[in-house]
Amino acid sequence: MTEQTGEHTGQSDGEGATDSTDSPDSVQVVDNPEQGRFELRDGDDVIGVAAYAVVPGGGADQPERVVFFHTEVRPEYEGQGLAGRLASHALDRTVESGRSIVALCPYIKEYVERHPEPYAAHLQKPTRADVEAAKRASAG
Repeated sequence: MTEQTGEHTGQSDGEGATDSTDSPDSVQVVDNPEQGRFELRDGDDVIGVAAYAVVPGGGADQPERVVFFHTEVRPEYEGQGLAGRLASHALDRTVESGRSIVALCPYIKEYVERHPEPYAAHLQKPTRADVEAAKRASAG
């Protein structure tokens, strides 16, 4: 896991995938809900991930929860602020979707602590259901 942070907001392509086309480099951030992860891509290569599980909400006043449980950037891409770009993008999309954030991943947890606005208001403490969903997603 990498420890760099950086700010970056991606642009939506209108088809569910989101990329960071305003970046001077070739790295894009894309949500891959079928795999349960946001991906950093350099061309066709996946160079980093922020893995998550979605847990249903408990009614109209309790939105779905996005449980982030693992964030990683390949070693050769470390030191470029890409983990921060991935985290900010994943958290921005979660907030925009109206879902709550559950940070089991130490990197995401630290990122939210370092950047409380706008994420802290959407942060929820993990429940047993969140931990079980993360275990199932990481095993699959």
